Amino acid sequence: MRFLSSGESHGKALSAIIDGYPSGLEISFEFLNEELSRRQKGFGRGKRMDIEKDRIEILSGIRFGITLGTPISFLIYNRDWENWKGKLSLESLGQNSIVEESKILNPRPGHADLPGYLKYKFDDIRNVIERSSARETAARVAAGGFAKIFLKSLGINIYSIVNRIGKTGINTEDIYNSLDEDLFLLAEKSDVRCPDINIADRMKAEISDVLKAGNTLGGSFILYAKGLPPGLGSYIQWDRRLDAKISHAVMSIPAIKAVEVGQGINSSASTGADFHDEIFYSKMKGFYRKTNNAGGIEGGITNGEDIIITAYMKPIPTTASGLKTINIKTKKTEISLRERSDVCAVPAASVVGEAMLALVLADEIQKKFGEDNICQIQENFNNYKTYISNI
Repeated sequence: MRFLSSGESHGKALSAIIDGYPSGLEISFEFLNEELSRRQKGFGRGKRMDIEKDRIEILSGIRFGITLGTPISFLIYNRDWENWKGKLSLESLGQNSIVEESKILNPRPGHADLPGYLKYKFDDIRNVIERSSARETAARVAAGGFAKIFLKSLGINIYSIVNRIGKTGINTEDIYNSLDEDLFLLAEKSDVRCPDINIADRMKAEISDVLKAGNTLGGSFILYAKGLPPGLGSYIQWDRRLDAKISHAVMSIPAIKAVEVGQGINSSASTGADFHDEIFYSKMKGFYRKTNNAGGIEGGITNGEDIIITAYMKPIPTTASGLKTINIKTKKTEISLRERSDVCAVPAASVVGEAMLALVLADEIQKKFGEDNICQIQENFNNYKTYISNI
């Protein structure tokens, strides 16, 4: 399974094509739209979320609510296009004064503005901003929604919680070995996606303080996948290792600067005897671990425990107060663009993280158990689980 997206932040729409999705799956449009809604929520989001009410329009690949195995294509319209179509016209406007006056020449530190301008030989940074914007993650979340539906049909579920915003965070040692659906449901009720009410209130207070100062905040979130069998991924080649694939996918989310698998950071200060998850066996459980420091992946392969990933997000570079930069034409010092932006988007990023993890895992499931039809995949999946339980 793979997907490609297109579209600009303030263009007519975002679009995507999903290729390799199996036939025979019933698709809930309501579920997909709820996933899009989850991405738009969160304390600290910008005014853009008051404009956009994302909904998916599916164009192909489904008949009577059931997937056909053919490419699935969809659109997510940008309501804000009406306010921008003069500046982002698809047709040539020649030396239109509106276009000339709206050119952006002061790149924002921390964004793709300057390297993108240099790479693609533009004369207007707006051309970079429109595609490098995190607005494109709406298409990822929709595609990830399809992947989640597929995984749920096999009893595999993906969750997320926000464990830190700015300086305020949960003691991860207290929750690391208790990550479950109940914790996720608590996070879903929080507008910062934090399951601890008291810490969530402190996070919101910190966001409010930073908003008043014209600044932004980053943070971190935890992704976890439950119900996975051992054996996904491979140690055979470097690019088939599952932890590498997941890290690549999560790292591709705008503003993510670090990805941790299991207790990876703490492992550097641990001994082997303290860190590695000892193996036990019982007739009831089969092979199992009492700890999960590896985050469910050993040697690039799932080991049957939950996959646990932590992603670290930098503060959003577009600040209300601006940052020092250089005008690309005059070479004089200026203040960077103060474009409408979020103060904190960590809660939204966690939903995007779920989508990216789902897409990677759905592809790995197909690699091992088949690609074409969900009944065939389920049969192979269940036979494999029977084989594992009988060892």
